[in-house]
Amino acid sequence: MAKITGLGGLFYKTADPARTQAWYRETLGIGGDYGAMFPWSGEAGRDAYSLLSPFKDTTDYFEPSASAFMINLRVDDLDAFLAGLEARGVEILGRQNEEYGKFAWIVDCDGIKVELWEQLGAAPPAG
Repeated sequence: MAKITGLGGLFYKTADPARTQAWYRETLGIGGDYGAMFPWSGEAGRDAYSLLSPFKDTTDYFEPSASAFMINLRVDDLDAFLAGLEARGVEILGRQNEEYGKFAWIVDCDGIKVELWEQLGAAPPAG
């Protein structure tokens, strides 16, 4: 049975993502091309990662949610997981495949956009 395997990341809006990334890098010593990357050993021993990632405050990537953040959850089998959600009447907002993973989006009961992500391939370098 397909399941959520962990937090893929927390994505949030900020006026100046570059400044925010620089602050995390210089003040806390964490950072990378997509924000603060936290590598770990994931499913089947494959290199995996979670992100804390700032987005420009004008992004429409979190729509239709009006929230200033979006949750990204790791999924072991996106297709099977989505089939289960659809069987429960959950609307799938969209899907997209990239070389590093398969994505789909839903909105939770509080109007927060949730990105579901099945990682494909290795984690990118941590910056």
